[in-house]
Amino acid sequence: MNKSNKKNHRTQLIKKSKIVLKDSFKKYFASHEIIRRGFIVLAAATFLYAALMLNYSFRSINTKNVNVVIDIPTGASFWKSMEILDEAGLIKNRFFFYNLAVIKRARLKIRAGEYEINSLITPWQMINKLMRGDIKRYFVLIHEDLSMREIADILISKKLINKEMFFELATDKEFLESLNIKAESIEGYLFPDTYEFNRSMNTRRIMKKMVETFWKKVTPEMIQQAKSMGLNEHQFVTFASMVGKESATNFEKPLIAAVFYNRIKKGMRLQSDPTAVYNLDSFEGKVLRSHLKRKSPYNTYLIKGLPPGPIANPGLDSLKAVLNPEPVNYLYFVSKNDGTHYFSSSLDEHNQAVKQYISIKNKQIQQLKEDTSDT
Repeated sequence: MNKSNKKNHRTQLIKKSKIVLKDSFKKYFASHEIIRRGFIVLAAATFLYAALMLNYSFRSINTKNVNVVIDIPTGASFWKSMEILDEAGLIKNRFFFYNLAVIKRARLKIRAGEYEINSLITPWQMINKLMRGDIKRYFVLIHEDLSMREIADILISKKLINKEMFFELATDKEFLESLNIKAESIEGYLFPDTYEFNRSMNTRRIMKKMVETFWKKVTPEMIQQAKSMGLNEHQFVTFASMVGKESATNFEKPLIAAVFYNRIKKGMRLQSDPTAVYNLDSFEGKVLRSHLKRKSPYNTYLIKGLPPGPIANPGLDSLKAVLNPEPVNYLYFVSKNDGTHYFSSSLDEHNQAVKQYISIKNKQIQQLKEDTSDT
C-alpha cells in the first residue's frame, strides 16, 4: 500500500469513528432522558448565574452618591475584610461578592488601609481598588515658620499621628541621629510643604518624611555657605527660624537677617520678641513686657547671640535670607501694623518710629471700638 492509499485509509477511519461516536451519544441521550434534561437545566442555570453575576459585578453598589470610609486593619483576613465592607453597606450580596473575589483572585490580595469608597462604583471597581491599595490620602499644608507644637496640632486634627509618640520622638536621640539631626530636638527640621499622607503611615514615618524633605531642600552647598558665614548647621536653622517668625513678608526677610547680623557684630542682644514667648503653653499672640523679662534660655532679651535651637520650622525663603542678607546698616525694626516693618540705624530714629506706629495703632484700635459701638 503506497503513502497516498494509507493516508486515505486513515481519513476514512477517522470519519467512521466520528459517526460512530455521534450515533452513540444520540442513542445514550435518547435512552437516558433524565441525564439529557439535567444537562439542559445545568446549561440554563449556568447561563442564569453568568447573567446575574455580570449584572452584580458591573452595577453600582448603590444609586445614592455617598462616600463611605472604611478601615481594613493590617493582617485582616478576607472574611474579616468582607465583614467590614458588609457592615458599611458596600456588599449587597455576599454570595456574588465572594464569587467575584474568587474569579478576580482577590482573596489574598486585598490590602490593609483606610479607604474612601463612593457607593456609585461597581463591585468590580471596588475590588480593583482594594487590590491596588488605593487608600484614602490626606493632603496637608504645613505653613512656613510654625513650631513643632503647631505642626503636631494640625496632624492630630486630621488623626494622622499619636500625640504622645510625636513628642517622645521629637527629642529621642537615636531617632534624631537616624535623621542626621545634630540637635536635641526635631524643632526646625520639619520642613514646611504640602504633604500627601495616609493613615497607614505611623507617626515615625510621617516625621521622617518631613525631615527627609528638609534635607532635599537644604543642600550641602547651602550648609557650606552658612559655615563660611560663621554658622554651623544647627545655628543656620536657628537663625532662619528667628527671621521667619519676625516677618511673614518674604521681601523683608533679607533685611531682618541683616539687622541680626549687624547686632551680633556689635555685641548687641538680638532682642527678638518671638524668642521671648517660645514654648509658652498659653501665649495668645501679643508679646507683653512681662514676656520680655521671662527667664528662658531662648529669650534673646536676656541672652547674647542666638538661642540654643530653632523656635520654629523655617521655609526656604527664611533659610535663603540668612545666606543672603541685604547690605544695610540697620540695627532696629518696628512693626508698621500692616505686616511690614520700619527699619532704622540709630536708637533715636527707632524710638521715634516706635512712638509713631504705636500712636497709629492706638488710633486704629479706637476707631475700631467706635465702629463696633455704632453697629
